[in-house]
Amino acid sequence: MDRIEEAVLFAMEAHRGQLRKSSPIDYFWHPLGVGRLLAEEGCDEEIVAAGVLHDVLEDTAATADDLRRRFGERVAKVVEGVSESDKSLSWEKRKGATLRALRGASEGVRLVIAADKLDNLRSIAADRERIGDSVWTRFNRGKEKQAWYHREISRILGEDRPLFAALAREVTSLFETEGEPPGSSPS
Repeated sequence: MDRIEEAVLFAMEAHRGQLRKSSPIDYFWHPLGVGRLLAEEGCDEEIVAAGVLHDVLEDTAATADDLRRRFGERVAKVVEGVSESDKSLSWEKRKGATLRALRGASEGVRLVIAADKLDNLRSIAADRERIGDSVWTRFNRGKEKQAWYHREISRILGEDRPLFAALAREVTSLFETEGEPPGSSPS
């Protein structure tokens, strides 16, 4: 079994029973989507595996040592690099820490974050098509804060890779509305 297949099985078991936010859809489709985006970007198997595993430290009982033993140091470091270390902090502090870390992050961390955010935003966009702007009520912080956060991620990443450019397009498509200039942040 190759590393990606092993990561898929590990993540599937780790996320068993979890659902997407306010949705009947099995959560596991998200890590698969992230892995697919990274594979399409041409990433190596360690980065694709890290993408599939990107939420196991935050959302399951898996530990960094578990990942290190099973998938190696690089995969574990990338997953650690995309994971929020202290979920007890406020949303603003956690997202601010993510943005600060992203500025000096490895290319692997940057790619996984881009794929994660792109898959999330595509899911939100599909739900918005189905149920309208009520989709934003799923989030503790509404559309304006979500827009600020995703615009900042996109700005930091730039557009020098196809995945980063796709994220920038999705951010623009989902958040830019008439009368709202690109890059504006919430008050």
